[in-house]
Amino acid sequence: MNMIECKNLTKCYGKVKALDQVNLTLESGRIVGLAGPNGSGKTTLIKLIEHLLVPSSGEILVRGMAPGKESKRIVSYLPDRDFLPEDMKLETLLDMYGDFYTDFNRSKAQDMLENLDIQGKRPLKKMSKGTREKVQLILTMSREAKIYLLDEPIAGVDPATRDYILSTIVSNYSEDALVLISTHLIADVEKVLDEVIFLKEGRVFLHRNADDLRTEQQMSIDGYFREVFKC
Repeated sequence: MNMIECKNLTKCYGKVKALDQVNLTLESGRIVGLAGPNGSGKTTLIKLIEHLLVPSSGEILVRGMAPGKESKRIVSYLPDRDFLPEDMKLETLLDMYGDFYTDFNRSKAQDMLENLDIQGKRPLKKMSKGTREKVQLILTMSREAKIYLLDEPIAGVDPATRDYILSTIVSNYSEDALVLISTHLIADVEKVLDEVIFLKEGRVFLHRNADDLRTEQQMSIDGYFREVFKC
């Protein structure tokens, strides 16, 4: 099933085109990597899907719907920065997610938190950056969503935490869902990817099956990315 469709999608900030005539179709049951240098349009695309921005021209559909109130019910979004109130304790956050999202699976979230020995009585500001990243990802992945938008989910955390985050992503989405991961750290992420998109200056440079791309180029996706975007 088509989960995201972009048709000549363009987004401008003043005279600058962050996205320029993007045509893209993403289907269910896939983990897709979204890569590109700074300023290539990755976060803009994710925010358009989440309806935090609106297109300047063209069209975007989320499971056949224009982004809005209805589409937000099936999309679980992880921003690229801390977004939870730092004074909140975990128990309060779990209550909040349960109140806001009818698809929030509290028992799944609690199981993952317990596995990592993350205690519910501490406020977020008392936790390390890596622990906060884990908490935010766990809350995001504990929704039974149809689309997961993860903007730089492994940036700024240690390699062991990266491995945990990736295993959490793989093990906590259903086969009828789509996971879109925006990242600079392709070498760490590519092992879980089914497809990869390269954005370059606001346009889709390529959208390919991950295994096919590795076979054709006779190198890793990370290696090919470095070739395409080398200075």
